[in-house]
Amino acid sequence: MRASSVDPASPTPAGSQGSAESRPIQSAAEEPELGLADSLDPDARTGFLASTLAELGKVVWPSRQQLFSESVAVILMVALSAAAIAAIDRFYGWLSNLVFR
Repeated sequence: MRASSVDPASPTPAGSQGSAESRPIQSAAEEPELGLADSLDPDARTGFLASTLAELGKVVWPSRQQLFSESVAVILMVALSAAAIAAIDRFYGWLSNLVFR
């Protein structure tokens, strides 16, 4: 068996939160509803927007030709994969019809 560790300086055992008298109880109605916009001051929001735009300026965007050729490659690979899956599905369907007739 493993003994629990107790801090001699602590009035409560390790891991316990103390008695109910020592902790204030707050209902959900008492807690303020803070959204992201409320939790940030205006300077922080402006700084976030400025840093986001600065990071977007560092992005190396593809050229129109590169975008077109990579899009065609993706469409061809999806079409080939779909054709291969359909062929395998039809083969196993045909095979199961022969076996389970």
